[in-house]
Amino acid sequence: MADEEIILRYSGLARAAMNGERVADCGDDAFTQGRFGPAGYDDTSGLPEAAVRASLGCGNPVAVAELRAGESVLDLGSGGGIDVLLSARRVGPYGQVYGVDASPDMLRLARQNVAAAGAANVTFLHGTIERVPLPDHAVDVVISNCVVNLSDDKATVLAEAFRLLRPGGRFGISDVVTDAEPGDGLDSALDSGDGDTAARRARRAEVEQRIGCAAGALSVEDYRRLLARAGFVGVRITRTADHGEGVHSAIVQAAKPAIGPGLEIRPMRAADAAQVLSIYQAGLDTGQASFETMAPSWEGFDASRLPHLRYVAADTETGEVVGWVAASPVSTRPAYAGVVEHSLYVHPGCQAHGIGRALLTAFVAAAEDADAWTIQSSVFPENAASLSLHQALGFRVVGTRERIARHHGLWRDTVLIERRSDHAGR
Repeated sequence: MADEEIILRYSGLARAAMNGERVADCGDDAFTQGRFGPAGYDDTSGLPEAAVRASLGCGNPVAVAELRAGESVLDLGSGGGIDVLLSARRVGPYGQVYGVDASPDMLRLARQNVAAAGAANVTFLHGTIERVPLPDHAVDVVISNCVVNLSDDKATVLAEAFRLLRPGGRFGISDVVTDAEPGDGLDSALDSGDGDTAARRARRAEVEQRIGCAAGALSVEDYRRLLARAGFVGVRITRTADHGEGVHSAIVQAAKPAIGPGLEIRPMRAADAAQVLSIYQAGLDTGQASFETMAPSWEGFDASRLPHLRYVAADTETGEVVGWVAASPVSTRPAYAGVVEHSLYVHPGCQAHGIGRALLTAFVAAAEDADAWTIQSSVFPENAASLSLHQALGFRVVGTRERIARHHGLWRDTVLIERRSDHAGR
């Protein structure tokens, strides 16, 4: 279904709600049995009847996001405003809640509901969830209720949510997911060559349409991959209601890595190459970072590092990179797929400001998400700051490799450190 069709569809539902009609964006049985709409909330008392009537979600993202007083919140696809109103209650008079929706009729309904509720800390915006009219780092929390599945560009939606969040911000939404997309491992394994896969795809599409997923739902693994690609860490996806054929309502939670004021941690880009390599060279020049003496070319750097576990700390105003962390596989053998070796470098003028700690914390969380069960590295014993940082974040000393290699003509020892996951790989 095209974007214009979705807007028209939900505009019609908004008008029906304003006329006092009961609305649902899927079949009545699916709406009730799947705990869509008001059934997804524990308590809707005190809310305007029209807001409750126009509730079309598949959960309670306000509870999922664990909102706190004074926070700023954005609801992607705010509809009739029920989650905005509940959020406004949670964050209190010193907090701020934004709702964005593409349907002018939904916005009109939502504004009427906010006026009826007397909520003063609410702003509604006309826009799409792929392009929200707010500046970077505008909010502490992004919520949404069964709307991301309506987009045909979900990667852009998740990247936009990352852009809008302040460092340390939270992403907590309700949505619809599948156990596996058609063509992924599960479906391929089920394909016996006699049409099983095509039939499964058709049944799944039928379920998705029945519960209102106009653009199709993401698989759990694809959701994880897109959140990681956007820069999120600490990803948790919890299935709730089962709609059949591997389609579920779900809670999706993640976080933007935390770091000090004026900085953010985001995925490394090719455009960062010159700054990353400059910081790399500055570290090598200290003589305490590596046996290497010259930073590689970007092509060499890119080829030797895993594409999904590399991050930079950057200035939010200028975009200047002040530190980076990246991982390399320790072996190409499948048995070592979850064992990685990492490198961490901070600009010499920006050390002792917590940047290295923030980068390493984010990297560990991302490695857990990627199912890496062991992170390891070798550190010169003279590099006491690095050893102290790693041990503070759960790394242990495995042992010392004496006279392992020559550096500037001298034999040097290295300390092998590693961090074992408590849950990844299980």
